[in-house]
Amino acid sequence: MRDPHPPTSLRSAATDPSRARSSGCPTTRIPRPTARPRPPPPPPASPPYRTPLPPPPQPPHLTYPWQPAPAPPPPAPTPRRQPQHAPLGHHSDLRVLRTAYRWQRRVATLTALGYFVVFLVLSACAPSVMTARVADGLPAGLLLALAQLPVTLLAIAVYEFTARRHVDPLARRIRHQAEVDARREARR
Repeated sequence: MRDPHPPTSLRSAATDPSRARSSGCPTTRIPRPTARPRPPPPPPASPPYRTPLPPPPQPPHLTYPWQPAPAPPPPAPTPRRQPQHAPLGHHSDLRVLRTAYRWQRRVATLTALGYFVVFLVLSACAPSVMTARVADGLPAGLLLALAQLPVTLLAIAVYEFTARRHVDPLARRIRHQAEVDARREARR
């Protein structure tokens, strides 16, 4: 049998496995170099990080020639002359007036309604009191019903008295203070 590879061949037993078998040499493989990815180069040394300063404000530039120039900023307002004294009308005066008016309504309402409620409770719960005779043929229930009109008139009188005595002077004072404040404002 003829050797398929002549001896003048450039192949050696180390590189050709078929020749190695025929020549009797053990096979040794030469490992091929594998292409590995190279790690990225380290970043260059830099100074510590600093926050950059914002650019200084610049006037806006006109984009188009027909664009109007920006309006100048408005002048600072001149300070108004402060009054020498505070306005007379305060919220506390209105609060006092509301409180006085509230008490006035409560007293008048409770006087009239309170008497009527007492009359109804006596009629429902104590019929013997309402049927008792007070005078010749006049039951107590009828007398109490007739007394309701004077009690209502009394509630109206108390309402007017407290209005004249407490509420009206407060209202007059607040009205006068509002007029004085309006005159002061008109002079400015």
